[in-house]
Amino acid sequence: MPARIQPTARQRRLGAELRKLRESSGLSSGEAAGLLGVKQAQMSQFEAGNAGINEERVRRLAAHYACSDTELIACLADMAADTTRGWWETFRGVLPPAFLDLAELEHHAHFMHVIGTAQVPGLLQTADYARAVFAFWRPELPASELTPRVEHRLRRAAVLDREESGPYIAVLHESVLQTRVADRGVSRTQLMEILRKSEMPNVTVRVVPFDVDGFAGAGTTLFYAGGPVAALDTVQRDAPYGSSFIDAEAQLLSMRTLFRKVEAMALEPGPSQDLIHHLLKEL
Repeated sequence: MPARIQPTARQRRLGAELRKLRESSGLSSGEAAGLLGVKQAQMSQFEAGNAGINEERVRRLAAHYACSDTELIACLADMAADTTRGWWETFRGVLPPAFLDLAELEHHAHFMHVIGTAQVPGLLQTADYARAVFAFWRPELPASELTPRVEHRLRRAAVLDREESGPYIAVLHESVLQTRVADRGVSRTQLMEILRKSEMPNVTVRVVPFDVDGFAGAGTTLFYAGGPVAALDTVQRDAPYGSSFIDAEAQLLSMRTLFRKVEAMALEPGPSQDLIHHLLKEL
């Protein structure tokens, strides 16, 4: 099987997890390759996500690695067997790979926790809000590039409408709600959209008000996607010129702690909705 030209973040994650299991067993990549009857170069491709590996081989490797975490093994085997080609694939070659990786991450997430202190999180954005955000960071972006970015962002939000969608908790600082990325009309429609989505059974929106004491996280942004087991959780950190995916155990623990800390400073959902209604009246 030829090497993948551009493995997805999910494919790279599967390979990274297999590498972690091998390293914890004390085996070299050459020794692991011998267990499967393949060349060491192919084993390296498996662990880099550059080549597909089937479910049977994942389970064989886990057995040779003496991994006793049966739940993790089952989840890795499911990842290997998954051949999902979601709607985001229609944007391959149109948008940077990070856009597709984020949509795939959201699709597979068992829960999502978000902290927004700079902008309204993507899954809650309206088309006009998203367009203003993309246009601001890339002022020379032509319509042929701007339009698919906005379309992709809106299509991502469909993940919240699925019957099997897990909990989505967004903690927003009041400054996000009061910042006008465009004009009053766009801000008003955006606040109404946040209120609408906050009524969805799987969506919770909480607001950290300006007058809360001890909030030093003005620059804190976070997207935490829960995996089928905690070991497969992922954090995505966004920036104007790219994004990164974090899965190191210590960093995941740090991000979970950070979310709980910020969430504890936020208003409950009801008072948060009241605050948003108040801001709407003032616009």
